[in-house]
Amino acid sequence: MASTKSVTIRSATAADSAAIIDLQETGFGMRLGADEAALKGELFPVERSLVAVDGDRIVGHTVDRTMTVTVPGERSVRACGVSGVAVAPTHRRRGILRELYTAQHARTEADELPLTIFTASEGTIYGRFGYDTAIVADTVGIDPRRAEFRPTTPDPGGVSMATLTEAAPHIRDIYQRWQRVVPGAQVRPEAKWELFFADIERQRGGGTSLFAVVHPDGYALYRRHYRDNRSALAVWEFRALTTDAHAALWRVLLGMDLVDTVEAEIAADDPLRYLLTDPRAVRVIRHGDTLWARLMDVPAALTARTYRHDVDTVLSVHDPFRAAGGTFALRVRDGIAECEPTDRRAELTGDIAVLGALYFGAHRARDLAAGHRIRVENPAALRDLDAAFTTDRAPELGWFF
Repeated sequence: MASTKSVTIRSATAADSAAIIDLQETGFGMRLGADEAALKGELFPVERSLVAVDGDRIVGHTVDRTMTVTVPGERSVRACGVSGVAVAPTHRRRGILRELYTAQHARTEADELPLTIFTASEGTIYGRFGYDTAIVADTVGIDPRRAEFRPTTPDPGGVSMATLTEAAPHIRDIYQRWQRVVPGAQVRPEAKWELFFADIERQRGGGTSLFAVVHPDGYALYRRHYRDNRSALAVWEFRALTTDAHAALWRVLLGMDLVDTVEAEIAADDPLRYLLTDPRAVRVIRHGDTLWARLMDVPAALTARTYRHDVDTVLSVHDPFRAAGGTFALRVRDGIAECEPTDRRAELTGDIAVLGALYFGAHRARDLAAGHRIRVENPAALRDLDAAFTTDRAPELGWFF
């Protein structure tokens, strides 16, 4: 067993690519085909990787790319998107992840990016680094035999079948229009589009290749699965720009023949239940996080988005990992924020992770206070902050990374 002192952190080179893939395959329990590995290498270039090395063996890894993500107010922010975090099972509990993250975050600070985001495979690791769940979603199962639409639900039509190749230009256009207005959604770079349309076998989970249904203002991609003599329709991606497109696409998906269940991931505020006479037909299988976030620069991040309520308060922010904490005066007028360090007495106190939880609008400040995550000296300040961080729509992850 190697000692912690024998491990060094360095930037990766092209010569490390095979060892990095081997570590990730071991850590995540999968195998990458050559095509998928090549496309992932374009999406997250090895030159952006940091590796932990013990002797001549790579035992830890992280990689990042700069992403453009929508924040409340239909604004966009440049963020560090971290991926591929893995430590060899032979080198756990040696402080390797902390060393990797120390180097990773130092680089992000040098790049002057106000936000770091990632999709996490485990939920107990990242709080100590100042992260919290920033977007949540429901995985639902729907019995189409119970999915009767209300008389008030429109039937606008306009949906057609298409192959993935035929639908590709439309999908790109709809996604880009959707991404610009949805908090939490990232611009999808060309390398991700190539990976998306490659429809990699490993990502099918035993299901078919992708089917597409399109509407002038939306699209849905789905697979068919056959398990234990039951047929499931699994929605892979659903994007709708209007309520009519949303209703029209769901009417088609829930009207498919020879389907025992329809599975999908939907946003916290998705109106699907309200379209049906029996809201229990939409059964929640899992409620969980889809994105984690950490504020790297509190004033820069808080002034990048807009707000729904005026605020004039002082926040005390504890950063357990880096030096982004402090005491800040936050003032919001007509949706626009000013934030700067202050020596005034704090009215609200919490870890920097709390701001990550609030940032896109997935969580309420009042709930975090009730959960003892925010210490409140002034209840009126909490009410104002709670109202300010609410959003017109729930945030959604644009693409998994």
